[in-house]
Amino acid sequence: MSDTIIKVPALGESVTEAIIARLYKKVGESVNEGDVVVELETDKVTLEVNAPAAGVIQQISVSEGDTVKIGDVIGSLLEGASAGNVISGKNKETSPNKGNDAKSRSPSSQETSGADKGGVGPAARKLMTEQGISLSDISGTGKNGRITKEDVVAGGTSKATTSPQVENSPQSVQSSTAASIQPIQKIHSADALFDRKPMSPLRKKIGERLKYAQNTAAILTTFNECDMSTIMELRRDYQDAFVKKYGTKLGFMSFFVKACVHALQEVPAVNAEIDGDDMVYHHRYDIGIAVSAPQGLVVPVLKNAEHLGLHEIELAIAAFGEKAKTGKLTMADMTGGTFTISNGGTFGSLVSTPILNPPQSGILGMHKIQERPVALKGQVIIRPMMYLALSYDHRMIDGREAVTFLVKVKEYIENPTRLLLGI
Repeated sequence: MSDTIIKVPALGESVTEAIIARLYKKVGESVNEGDVVVELETDKVTLEVNAPAAGVIQQISVSEGDTVKIGDVIGSLLEGASAGNVISGKNKETSPNKGNDAKSRSPSSQETSGADKGGVGPAARKLMTEQGISLSDISGTGKNGRITKEDVVAGGTSKATTSPQVENSPQSVQSSTAASIQPIQKIHSADALFDRKPMSPLRKKIGERLKYAQNTAAILTTFNECDMSTIMELRRDYQDAFVKKYGTKLGFMSFFVKACVHALQEVPAVNAEIDGDDMVYHHRYDIGIAVSAPQGLVVPVLKNAEHLGLHEIELAIAAFGEKAKTGKLTMADMTGGTFTISNGGTFGSLVSTPILNPPQSGILGMHKIQERPVALKGQVIIRPMMYLALSYDHRMIDGREAVTFLVKVKEYIENPTRLLLGI
């Protein structure tokens, strides 16, 4: 049997740290090679750290919520061991502090009932120490009975309410006041007026990137609308045959990806970016598809979309959606886009001004299909219409180029035969 260290792996291009989002294994628990031990959340994706071999977890040296860097030790496992044979390792969150003085130990090290119930979170333990609260005063409401910070605040408030106060003591008045306002300020419980929780790394990064785009690019948006009736008829006529042959439905996004690729080939500036004082024109067409995931908006990239058929695009988009839901998107999925498409219409948006996804110079916004009266050959008829919005960096793209690009997309969507024929 050998001791194997589990470390934070390489996290991808430009990513140096992550947060411990979830611990899947405990000390003394058996694992098979490839089992998920820890889930990491970076500012781009969620990653899993797997057991490098079969054995028993000997040590876990991190807690949920900890920030770690590449190469940091997460824990260790004893290869070839079986459950029950490892007693030396301890979880970080249940390990006692050094020293024999009871005053120097946290409440979780003085009593074991909380650990037996599911443990004490790091924020909860710190607050218990500060307020002198013992485990007997608290009932854990977290997973498997885990004691959370909110449980500590609620327990401390209850204790402060029932404990005798020294009359006319400024210190006691101050403590009482703090106890009365603390639940409103710091916790989310049934009696609180609001919830407060830390912003995730992914949400922070999304905000930073969008604000960077607003602060640096000269963003302008131009609009048009397209008649969706021909594509809707085509989908209706060939949907069953398409599903039978390719195992996936024919959606609208594949048509828009192909339309954008053709339009980008005709208007290269929209597929370019600014790098310092240079303008970089890409000869590849890697189309980012904005996808709503539980942790926030993510943009996986269809690589070399100019070489993909409609069915390949639909299958790739479906795979991206599933991976986004389950947190399985990789750094390779997320890097390298040259242009982005965002479909706010899936949520009912009628019109919007999408923000650039830097360093890209253009992003197309699709919207809800809505029947509207339109004039056609001197008559007013009802047509399924969609507003299109192109946001672009005016430093890179002139208005003429932006309008031309959007008109090209409109023409390809209204006459999809041109897409199929490549003309």
